[in-house]
Amino acid sequence: MEYKFEKLTEKIYVCASSDHRFGTDAFLLADFSHYRQKDKVCDLGTGCGIIPLIMQKNRPPQIIYAVDIQESAIEQLKLGIEKSSVSGIVPICADLKELWLNAPSGQLDLVTCNPPYKACNAGYESTLTAQRIARHEVLCTIDDVCRTAEKLLKFGGRLCICNRPERLSDVISAMKAHNIEPKRLRFVSKNPETSPWLFLIEGKKGSKSFMQIETQLYIRDGENFSDELQRIYSTGKE
Repeated sequence: MEYKFEKLTEKIYVCASSDHRFGTDAFLLADFSHYRQKDKVCDLGTGCGIIPLIMQKNRPPQIIYAVDIQESAIEQLKLGIEKSSVSGIVPICADLKELWLNAPSGQLDLVTCNPPYKACNAGYESTLTAQRIARHEVLCTIDDVCRTAEKLLKFGGRLCICNRPERLSDVISAMKAHNIEPKRLRFVSKNPETSPWLFLIEGKKGSKSFMQIETQLYIRDGENFSDELQRIYSTGKE
């Protein structure tokens, strides 16, 4: 397996590979989560650990549990942590459907997840196992994510997820089924002329029903990245 270290700042690096890499959606989700320094966080299906490492750029949470079922992903995360010399990230190789030993049940302020976007058997499935796991609900579903988030979050704790627009109904239904009330929703488009390709949603455990629809986020302004995307990419850079 060939590894490549991608620089987030002068001090923070992500170890990427053909099996475990990252895209714009990870940056969007980390920014949308509004994580705080006092937060205790868990990133489910962390892959190479891009979201926990992004959170190290600027006023990181006090602790981030980074969970993935694939040993190769956790190994990459450990390499990224080592090269970056950061603390506060706890790599955990575990199936998110089962709480791991000594998991912080009912203690977390924030759970994030950039889940598989496609339902199992929906569309073409890559023959590469790591890619199938990342893209399709082979090993976990949106319902699994919400069930585990409910166990980890304290009352009032937040779950932040990104997904494709065609899965919005599934995500909202799964949140509500597990006592997580959708509170904020934001769509992401390439530009004002195109339909959304992604949504970002926040749910709050035990909250009453009321959802805020935020202004749409545009990736490009003409041929260039939009000012907001540039801010999201650059936040915390030294």
